[in-house]
Amino acid sequence: MHILVVGAGGVGSAVVAIAVRRAFFETLTVADHELARAERAIAGLGDARLRAARVDASDVDSISDLIRDSGATHVLNAVDPRFVMPIFEACAATDVTYLDMAMSLSKPHPERPHELTGVKLGDEQFDRAPDWEAAGRLALVGIGIEPGLADVFARYAEDELFSEIDEAGVRDGSNLTVEGYDFAPSFSIWTTIEECLNPPVIFEKERGWFTTPPFSEPEVFDFPEGIGPVECVNVEHEEVLLIPRWTAAKRVTFKYGLGNEFIEVLRTLHKLGLDSTTPVEVKGVSVSPRDVVAALLPDPATLGDRMSGKTCAGLWVRGLGKDGEPRSTYLYHVVDNAWSMAEYGHQAVVWQTAINPVVALELVASGAWSGVGVLGPEALPARPFLDLLVEYGSPWGMQEVPPAG
Repeated sequence: MHILVVGAGGVGSAVVAIAVRRAFFETLTVADHELARAERAIAGLGDARLRAARVDASDVDSISDLIRDSGATHVLNAVDPRFVMPIFEACAATDVTYLDMAMSLSKPHPERPHELTGVKLGDEQFDRAPDWEAAGRLALVGIGIEPGLADVFARYAEDELFSEIDEAGVRDGSNLTVEGYDFAPSFSIWTTIEECLNPPVIFEKERGWFTTPPFSEPEVFDFPEGIGPVECVNVEHEEVLLIPRWTAAKRVTFKYGLGNEFIEVLRTLHKLGLDSTTPVEVKGVSVSPRDVVAALLPDPATLGDRMSGKTCAGLWVRGLGKDGEPRSTYLYHVVDNAWSMAEYGHQAVVWQTAINPVVALELVASGAWSGVGVLGPEALPARPFLDLLVEYGSPWGMQEVPPAG
């Protein structure tokens, strides 16, 4: 296997640090629009399998040329969702396997955005699924932490724990703090704005996909391993678009513990138009307001030494167990920032995102995961993934929780 990682930011760099400890690949090229950043991602790792390169992730030809030049057989998209389709299309043009951690962007319904879906997350990719199937080629989409591990948990829950699933609800939260900053997101602010201010999507078997206003249906969820109660709200996310395609869950939701301060900052950005990606002229310079916000905030990848606490991603499944009795189970994965920094030198959120595509790549390399077309993680067997995650030294957990209400 010859891997090309497009993007040498926090997650892309963490992917390299995790993968380099494994023997399943022959070469790994990490590429970025800034060559120096790609070079930093491999510096000090001392592995002859690693390469650095420059690429324009917005340009299909640039990506295609690098795929050919690097000899890549598998491409991992580690940049923000703006660049999903150019990378996806370049992989189709060069006949290689594609993986991503976030899917093609949505567009709200033009008249009723808080009731009806418009273009959904991943629709552009799923529209091309027949072509990928005909070519016998695999696009494994949504294989970060979220989307990603919760989707694996959905497959595991349906296969091994539940006979009937009333709701598969992603619940993510943390008690992370960043010393010295009043406001410092632990993940890409560009992506955070996109998913938090778009209308959240909910799936119900009888109704299909529909939307609600941002930050709707607040609930307090008690997270494990000392994190404790966190208020979570509806957020647009890929799991709600993926899980119903391959499981029989009657309802699928995604709620994230943002906190009141974070929500108010996002609302203010929206009121001021600072969430917009449409360029505006400022003293003769064309600039996207959202890019300005991102430039003013610290790079999340650099915050690890100032961060403390834990982050948790998981899936709360409610329904009937295999014995036919009511069951309410939370399957989860927790990462302590102190551990990820000491062990890998990467902060908890980016490290937790990065480990899952590396595990997936190893499963594809071994043949334990295989398929053609555009597939989500829940289309593939869960047990090999969860077992390998533990082998990587990052165990997952499961606990019974009181039902909602």
